[in-house]
Amino acid sequence: MLGGFAMLALTGCATSPSGRPSADACTPTAQFSFVCGANKSEDLAHIPATPWIVASGFATGAGLKLVDSRTRQARFWFTAAADQVAPDPAYPDCATPPDPTLFTARGLSLRMTGAGQGRLLVVNHGGREAIEVFAIDARNDTAPPTLRWQGCLAMPQGHVANAVASYSDGTVLATVLTRPGTSITDFVLGRTTGGVYQRGPQERAFRLLPGTELPGNNGLETARDDSGFYVIGFGLREVVAYARNDTRQPLWRAQAPEFMPDNIHWDGDKLLLAGMVRDEPACGGLRKIVNGIADGMLCPRGYVVAELDPESRRFSLIAYGMPDPAFNGVSAAVLLGDDLWLGSYQADRIAVLRLPKHRMN
Repeated sequence: MLGGFAMLALTGCATSPSGRPSADACTPTAQFSFVCGANKSEDLAHIPATPWIVASGFATGAGLKLVDSRTRQARFWFTAAADQVAPDPAYPDCATPPDPTLFTARGLSLRMTGAGQGRLLVVNHGGREAIEVFAIDARNDTAPPTLRWQGCLAMPQGHVANAVASYSDGTVLATVLTRPGTSITDFVLGRTTGGVYQRGPQERAFRLLPGTELPGNNGLETARDDSGFYVIGFGLREVVAYARNDTRQPLWRAQAPEFMPDNIHWDGDKLLLAGMVRDEPACGGLRKIVNGIADGMLCPRGYVVAELDPESRRFSLIAYGMPDPAFNGVSAAVLLGDDLWLGSYQADRIAVLRLPKHRMN
């Protein structure tokens, strides 16, 4: 039993070695099967009512991938072809689309705007620090969805976004993990480093929302009714809720038991979170600080996926597993039928785990 959870699913320990891509790089392990060609898919987003999953790529040129959940094949999605570029004056900060050879995609946020149509926001570090805006069209059931780059919203000078979310009126929120002058080591020690930044449809720049400064502002999601948002304070393993009309004090806090949640997204009426085990015996326990520098957590840690009910503030375990040398750095999850899809900010693949059919909801 994992501390603080009622056990719902258990997976075994893997033995397959990790390494650079090779002929057997995506051989299933004791825990997972894999989707190759999806380097550092730090975040995932499912296009509703379709078999398609969007994956980010947190490495230079890794860009966006479109994954067919039926065939478990991934392909590069944004190539900057002429039919993928349609600038919209609502997003005026960038004259040209991201260079596919530099496109470094991190956090994702998909909001459906109509039947089969949506707006995809992508945190980009490749060539510029910005939120890239794409229109998605998945109305054709017989063909893959299409996307068109519409523009970007630049982050404040010196600020690097981590996650992104939006309200239905087009207002965009972004988290910054470490503001200028702060470090990862600071938030591991529990010091305030980050913040949530907001930009409305008529505003020309992002501004810090007062009271949202946390130790390592990470994953981000808005409330279903646009009344506020939920942000992860990575250094404290907390989900922190804020009201939209006054962010000076949180509405509530909920600490994730025994794991470090990274990204957070809606799954039905629950918030789905994924991350690495906090106290991993195989890595010497808690995350260490050596010579003033926080450990990079390259040692494989176990993972946890859980749902949070924002009404009761109760966590429910979806799955957890032992360290797997072939897949470390779990940072995001998507539930699609009986399959749990896992993204990672370290691995060169996406992992897929079949869940028991009697899993509780």
